[in-house]
Amino acid sequence: MSNKTFDVVGKRKIFYIISIAVIALAFIFTAVFGMNVAIEFKGGTIISYSYDGTIDENAVAAAAQEITGQQCNATLGESLADGETTVALSFPSSSGLTADVQAQLSEELQSRFASSNLEIYSSQDVDPSTGSGFFGKCIVAVIFSAIVMIIYIGFRFRKIGGWVAGCCAVVALVHDMCFVYACCLICRFDVDSNFMAVLLTILGYSINATIIIYDRIRENRRLYGEGKTLAELVNLSVTQSFGRSVHTTATTVIAMATICIVSLIAGVESILSFAFPLVIGLLAGVYSSNCIAPTLWTVWQGAIDRRHAKAAK
Repeated sequence: MSNKTFDVVGKRKIFYIISIAVIALAFIFTAVFGMNVAIEFKGGTIISYSYDGTIDENAVAAAAQEITGQQCNATLGESLADGETTVALSFPSSSGLTADVQAQLSEELQSRFASSNLEIYSSQDVDPSTGSGFFGKCIVAVIFSAIVMIIYIGFRFRKIGGWVAGCCAVVALVHDMCFVYACCLICRFDVDSNFMAVLLTILGYSINATIIIYDRIRENRRLYGEGKTLAELVNLSVTQSFGRSVHTTATTVIAMATICIVSLIAGVESILSFAFPLVIGLLAGVYSSNCIAPTLWTVWQGAIDRRHAKAAK
């Protein structure tokens, strides 16, 4: 059996180095380039215009920035409700755009891009306090989920050191969220509601795979008792669960990858900014569930067992 098992515990340092390198890269990337925080979190104004034919969103953004004197980002899209092609102008600002400035902007853009028949499609102002409050609630939801998971795993797997298993599972979840964050930074996706939705989705997927492995460790410990070391139990349990974890995740990854391709072809960035980070998060979840959480548990629980054995002498 030993020749057929994956030696994840023996290679744990390699896994830790890879994970630390990715997380460090994310922090460095943040320090150098910063992160794009969506208006819904930091406040500002979003104005969408419908248009005919084709339009250069970069030219529209440059013109809007010249007219208002504020930073502007332009994104092309299509309304699913009526099929209208739209260009959305985002102005991240603590004060937003006044009604007079918005009226002047619309008049100037309609004049400069007369052939495109620009018409106001929608306008939205987001107060900074509202945005920060929404972001805070999202963070609280993630933290609350982590606490509940530690309590549940601690109770469910108390025979294998439940609270240790729970903490290791949460460390793996934080690891997955860091990978999603790194993906958004490198791809220059906004940190917005899509980002938070991906994090909450990954919490469910990743913890499920980790619990399956913990369940195998508990059963193998009951079957083999002291006949196997913690490292052997973990290697065996990961090997037994690996196929199921990969096959379960692969179905979702294939579906999300297909959505990514369609979004790229259609130019729908709002869907792409959800689907692609979710793919990265799912892959990170398989990796952490099989290589991070169980190996961390082995190190931590092994130290506890050695301390108890030393105290019993």
